[in-house]
Amino acid sequence: MNKLLSFEALLVLDAIERRGSFAAASEELGRAPSSLSYQVQKLEQDLDLVIFDRSGHKAAFTKAGRLLLERGRQLLTAADEMISDASALAHGWELDITIAYDGLIRLEHMLSLVEGLAKKSKTRLRFQEEILAGCWEALAQDRADLLIAPAPSVAPPEVKIQPIGKLDLVWVAHPDHPIHQHDNPLDPAVRKQYRGIAVADTARNLPPLTHNILDEQPLLTVSSMHDKLVALKAGMGIGTMSVCYAEEAMNRGELVVIGNDPVIEMDIVLAWNRSRMGKAKTWCIQHIETLWKGTLNQPAEGHQKG
Repeated sequence: MNKLLSFEALLVLDAIERRGSFAAASEELGRAPSSLSYQVQKLEQDLDLVIFDRSGHKAAFTKAGRLLLERGRQLLTAADEMISDASALAHGWELDITIAYDGLIRLEHMLSLVEGLAKKSKTRLRFQEEILAGCWEALAQDRADLLIAPAPSVAPPEVKIQPIGKLDLVWVAHPDHPIHQHDNPLDPAVRKQYRGIAVADTARNLPPLTHNILDEQPLLTVSSMHDKLVALKAGMGIGTMSVCYAEEAMNRGELVVIGNDPVIEMDIVLAWNRSRMGKAKTWCIQHIETLWKGTLNQPAEGHQKG
């Protein structure tokens, strides 16, 4: 015969432990103390185990009873989450949504989306850094629901692309790096002499891309934009960084802009697949453009070469 354990019985055990007595638990649950005692005794009989040690002045959970309580609470939590998720889906809100962003963009500038979305739904939000071809592969392979990245040369027809602004990039290096001694430091013949620092493309299946790396140029590849910043500040080489990402290091004098007028302006877009739209995705689309105008590409002050 199968031994069944009801959620009602788990709620009773939870209330008894939280309130400290059968009487207090019965008051919370709106039931007579005798009803709770009967249900616990029947549960002990059905499961063939002792849940409460009644030898003392006050009934206390046995080790088996404590295990039943703790594991039972996990089931109750899972049930609550299941009901919440079902309700969210029924009202058109996704359970999860992933926003992929190019590493040129700082995560800190997107965090206000978290609380804003939380006020609307219980959708779980995930941010995912991608690099170069990995950005568009993540969207194509459904590893991301939304993408914030530099505008592509060609986009798949099923992808909706919405321009949201521009991002400033600069060439930077450590203040003592020898490239600053050249009259025309950004000339390819000059750049080729020095190690470039690049972040590895995160594409899993597409051929990896490189950006601003010359043939036969020495190269150091790292795994994130943060690591690239660390390597640049350590004087390991040269590279491009978004102004919003490198501004703190430039203001402290840890990095210096290479050249006199090296700002590169890049178009940034928000992209998503047209076929799968939910309320959380729609909400994020509406708010990311406003967020970009407010914080995502704040210019740095005093970043010219000194």
